[in-house]
Amino acid sequence: MQHTEPIARTFDLRDTGADFTRSCGAHYGRVMTDYAGADYARDAAAVQEATARLLTAVAALDDASLARPSELPGWTRGHVLAHLARNADAMVNLLTWARTGEETPMYPDAETRDADIRRDAARPLAVHLDDLRTSAARFDAAVAALPPERLPYEVALRGGLREPAAGLPLRRLTEVELHHVDLGIGRTVADLPATFVESQLTVLTGTRFAGHPDIPPLRLATGPGEADVRHTGRPAAPGESPVTVTGSPAALLGWLTGRTDGAGLSCPDGPLPALPALG
Repeated sequence: MQHTEPIARTFDLRDTGADFTRSCGAHYGRVMTDYAGADYARDAAAVQEATARLLTAVAALDDASLARPSELPGWTRGHVLAHLARNADAMVNLLTWARTGEETPMYPDAETRDADIRRDAARPLAVHLDDLRTSAARFDAAVAALPPERLPYEVALRGGLREPAAGLPLRRLTEVELHHVDLGIGRTVADLPATFVESQLTVLTGTRFAGHPDIPPLRLATGPGEADVRHTGRPAAPGESPVTVTGSPAALLGWLTGRTDGAGLSCPDGPLPALPALG
């Protein structure tokens, strides 16, 4: 299949004409000394479990189904699988950088990344599965090879965002879990593991949305007590109250990442606020 549309924005499904991470990273988390919600060993084990679930689900497909549209605008399921394999290798590059101190970027450049995804999207199912398995094995080996004393070493993600190597397994877990949903083969945000959902809410509210001028002050509640509340968005102006949004952790995650339209959430202050895509 010849694919000529621009490569989809893979973290967030809300459409936008700008790359938020690239354009605003200088103001929001360009350097992160502690990747919120990350636990290197826990997240590495979770990546293996999530990858096994993904492989089992994909193995039940056929060649024709890979050419069908995914939930990501402009991408077939084959594009999603190709991206997942190449992202595993990109994470290996970052883990190698953290281990050796020798700079090895995720991708040579954006054009090469996009061209590789387009090139590999139309491959047969068996080739996709082999690529997913072998790239996952390379990632697991790179995770195991990183000494504990190198976990704080900072590497650069796409767009210039820097974070410690300790956060890389959680980055990979995010790719595997959310893109499994994006395949549109039956898994939804409601099926995501509770520990993953909680870690993602911590990342989104504590880093990606925190202080963003285009996001109103938000009070996100998953229960009746203050311990169940997260605050994020820009600081409230004098006399301004935060917008309260209430729902399950999974429903909040689906809305914050653009995977859902906010179904299952309540907002007594009016309609749900419009959120920018975060790239």
